[in-house]
Amino acid sequence: MGRKIEKGSAQAIIIMGVSGSGKSTLGSLLGRQLGCPFFEGDSFHSSANVAKMRRGEPLTDADRWPWLDQLGEAVGTAVRTEGVAVAACSALKRVYRDRLRTAIGMRTNFVLLEAGREELVRRLNNRPGHYMPASLLDSQLTILEKPGAGEHALALESMLTPEQEAERVLCWLAATGAEIRRAARAD
Repeated sequence: MGRKIEKGSAQAIIIMGVSGSGKSTLGSLLGRQLGCPFFEGDSFHSSANVAKMRRGEPLTDADRWPWLDQLGEAVGTAVRTEGVAVAACSALKRVYRDRLRTAIGMRTNFVLLEAGREELVRRLNNRPGHYMPASLLDSQLTILEKPGAGEHALALESMLTPEQEAERVLCWLAATGAEIRRAARAD
């Protein structure tokens, strides 16, 4: 049995962090548990961005703006129609999170998944076929700005199981005013 955030608590949940931190795993699990849309941020990248990353070139801010706008617009539309939506997006800098918040236009919660560099490299090297090479990890770690004052965010150690992470996120949301109820659908 899943849970549902009441429509009166309309909001977006963005699972953020560097590549390999477990954003997609946690985001898709939360989407299932909440019975809401889940958006994989990677699928919103342009083919030029994907090609650039495949070549081992870090994205610039200019590369990221259209990607963040498209993802934010999709999430915002889902929140307005469904009441809640979850997305996985690196959202490494505060200006990226600000851009997402603006595009979404509704309450936006960020969950930062953190892990040590060695663990992240191990995970990235065990993702055959993914366009994000481990060689770009250091560039992401360098620009990562952890959420600060005025941002509604939770930091989690991504060494927990996805189920433990999801439970912590749901408890945090409930403690911050989200009305979470059991959904009548199976996971």
